[in-house]
Amino acid sequence: MHLSPYDAEHFPEIREGVRRLCAEFPGEYWRELDAKREYPTAFVKALTEAGYLSVLIPEEYGGSGLGLSAAVAILETIQAEGCNGGACHAQMYTMGTILRHGSEEQKRAYLPKIATGELRLQAFGVTEPTSGTDTTALRTVAVREPALSKDGGDDYVVNGQKIWTSRAEHSDLMLLLARTTPRDRAAKKTDGLSTFIVDMKAALADGSLTIRPIRTMMNHATTEIFFDNMRIPAANLLGEEGKGFRYILSGMNAERVLIAAECVGDAKWFTKKSADYANERHVFGRAIGQNQGIAFPIARAYANMRAAELMVHEAARLYEAGQPNGAEANMAKMLAADASSEAGNVCIQTHGGFGFAEEYDVERKFRETRLYQVAPISTNLILSFLAEHVLGLPRSY
Repeated sequence: MHLSPYDAEHFPEIREGVRRLCAEFPGEYWRELDAKREYPTAFVKALTEAGYLSVLIPEEYGGSGLGLSAAVAILETIQAEGCNGGACHAQMYTMGTILRHGSEEQKRAYLPKIATGELRLQAFGVTEPTSGTDTTALRTVAVREPALSKDGGDDYVVNGQKIWTSRAEHSDLMLLLARTTPRDRAAKKTDGLSTFIVDMKAALADGSLTIRPIRTMMNHATTEIFFDNMRIPAANLLGEEGKGFRYILSGMNAERVLIAAECVGDAKWFTKKSADYANERHVFGRAIGQNQGIAFPIARAYANMRAAELMVHEAARLYEAGQPNGAEANMAKMLAADASSEAGNVCIQTHGGFGFAEEYDVERKFRETRLYQVAPISTNLILSFLAEHVLGLPRSY
């Protein structure tokens, strides 16, 4: 069953390689991890060693130097094969902030080690309990002070809290957004925020960083983080002080395109699972797929997936061409999340009671894909963006 011509037309060798790798991690592997709430260390290690997580890192820093479309193919295929790229997808887009805004010294210090897996950059410290998606209202502060060491220079001392910082327990580095200028002193509310590279191992060792896991409805390894006089060398500031918000924004379109690709992959998995079961399951002397009540929802799920897939590839194309793609990235994420969620609903309905049985993997995948109606940005915020910035309607928030 061919779910999309894109599988054969866009990076077929990469897709085939990812399929072979994913075949080594079948449903039983993911079910066991889900039951124990454990991180897929072996899976992430295999992806790293195969070079898939360094696909966007330029060759001069040890990566493949490919474009966003290659990363789309990788993450989409991971999901379509029943695996979960949410365990490691952040590394693909967080390192882009270092690449675009870091100094040459920072790039050479971090990117080659990220490419080989010696350093893991999976943690993205932005969201806070009181701010949610209102990033400019964050309260974590970084104050510049003289360094305690004899090496000279300054440190930033960080205090505050982050939440929904996924994979923090499995990351060596964190990309952190903190306020360096009080909000009431900033010219604009988007000013005064700065981006830092945090050595998490060092901060954990000296007790200035605390990680607390948050148990959720799916196995997503998310956490809340507390900073207590955590010191960051000034050399770990990315770009200019006070411009961190725009640095983070520059990577969010890539993030949304890649999350959308995962949702497309999920929709493909659900649709294939539905069609296979509808052909195999016989009730009243015939395949249940012969009933339009079963067949039509599966067909509609396929159509929705294909429409979302086209938007994902358009958003990736614009991104690679250096053209504005904010609207397309947001629409791709929304349409793909809707498509995967509905395909999941259809898959459960097609399977009936078996859709709720762990051994079919449907309920696990449904829980995983449902997240993307909410994260990394909710559907309502996307609609607000389109209403204001595309349609010219009054700002709603």
